[in-house]
Amino acid sequence: MALYDRLRRLDPSPIVRLNWAVALAEVEGPGRALTELDLLAEALADYHAFHAAHADLLRRVGRTAEATAAYDRAISLSGNPAERALLSGRRDRLLG
Repeated sequence: MALYDRLRRLDPSPIVRLNWAVALAEVEGPGRALTELDLLAEALADYHAFHAAHADLLRRVGRTAEATAAYDRAISLSGNPAERALLSGRRDRLLG
């Protein structure tokens, strides 16, 4: 986590902050990371990886409907068929 903190201080871009928040979820839990992602929502509204990470964190805290919507957004923004298939599978497993 220390290296992510240093990188975030050197380059506080939205992408670096997103990666930092994903690492933070592993250290402090998904709830804390979701708070950080909320701050990035506008800047990364059209970035599929933001929505994929958001979906995973929402899933982990049991917010299924929001996670499903985030997976749908990530799928719609991804230009990679393999990535869309992976995200669709995650979303479908979430729905049961």
